[in-house]
Amino acid sequence: MKLIHSSDWHLGQTLKGHDRRAEQQVFLGWLLDTLVEREADALLVAGDIFDQANPSPEAQAQYYQFIARAKKVLPNLSVVVIAGNHDSPLRLDAPHPVLDAFGVHVVGRHDARAPLDERLLERLAVPLMDRNGRIGAWVLAVPFLRPGDLVRVEGGSYEDAVRDAYARLADALEPCRGSDAALIVMGHLHAQDGVVSGDSERRLIVGDEEALSSSVFPQCATYVALGHLHKPQAIGAEHIRYSGSPLPLSFTEMDYKHQVLEVRFDGAHLAGIEALRTPRPVKLLRVPERFAPLDEVLQALKALEIDAAQQDLQPLLEVQLLASLPPTDLRAQVEAALADKPVRLAGITRKRPELAARSAETAGESATRFDLSGLKPQALFERLLGEHTDIEIPEEVRGAFHELLDAVHQEGRA
Repeated sequence: MKLIHSSDWHLGQTLKGHDRRAEQQVFLGWLLDTLVEREADALLVAGDIFDQANPSPEAQAQYYQFIARAKKVLPNLSVVVIAGNHDSPLRLDAPHPVLDAFGVHVVGRHDARAPLDERLLERLAVPLMDRNGRIGAWVLAVPFLRPGDLVRVEGGSYEDAVRDAYARLADALEPCRGSDAALIVMGHLHAQDGVVSGDSERRLIVGDEEALSSSVFPQCATYVALGHLHKPQAIGAEHIRYSGSPLPLSFTEMDYKHQVLEVRFDGAHLAGIEALRTPRPVKLLRVPERFAPLDEVLQALKALEIDAAQQDLQPLLEVQLLASLPPTDLRAQVEAALADKPVRLAGITRKRPELAARSAETAGESATRFDLSGLKPQALFERLLGEHTDIEIPEEVRGAFHELLDAVHQEGRA
């Protein structure tokens, strides 16, 4: 069998106010061509289909149009989609009965507290058919797990509850799986030691735990298809993979090698993993490459040579200015320097010279610095709870806080 693993499409995203729809359409067209060219049996999308829990009609149309085109061109293609932390579980789940009839299996939420009966297992365990009409692999389609979805035992951690949720599903599926079928596990979470893109990945802090050990996944898994981290990477073992986002979602990701993964199986064994680089229809530029004074910035902007492109595929540019107090007409000067150049200004980032000098002086040193982590909402919340030593704080309070914090992040991106 052969499948394509992708994740973190973030349909509907804007970057510094600029719509990414045209870029995302280029990717989806390329992905469809790749599925045909590679003769894939299945497509797995490991969460964050949309950038917001309440995506625009245009973003939803883009998603459903891709699915319709893929099933028209490849009627036997199996598609498995799980929700990520950006997605609305209910919104993704709503059309599931219709999509399932066409070989598109979508799981928005898994309530691990519910009895694990045959109906629930059927919802989460998806058989993938090989070209001979036999089951070549099983997929455990586990979406992003929120605290309220899990069984928590006294003294147990969020990580323990996630591990238990996966173990229960794997154990229940074992009698059905057989010895000739691979077991593919899907998940959307932050695994330990994963490289993070700070500007575009929402931190997942649940019960004081931001990153989970790769040991949460069943040892019997042939391949683990993950979403959430935007940089492609293996975690703990070669078969536990983040495919990464198909496009850079912030300027911090401009040097990532964005890709999807082709994963091949020989019966129940992993036969190979190949990275397939995705197209980069829009360049992300930082000018100058390092922070510089205004006169150097303007000179660099005027010297830019950029090929013509259609408006929504023109390069996105971030200016890097070194200045203590920028002039009041800074943007006007930057726009004048870019006049008649086919580029879209995505923002001006300023750094103070004294801060830049201090960074250079302390580079490579292990000097003790002021820790701002205490000002983050999670730490402040825990400090507040710690002041109430006379009462026992229910775990539900922490869960409610994290849901509210997630909602604030969602609204801030709208």
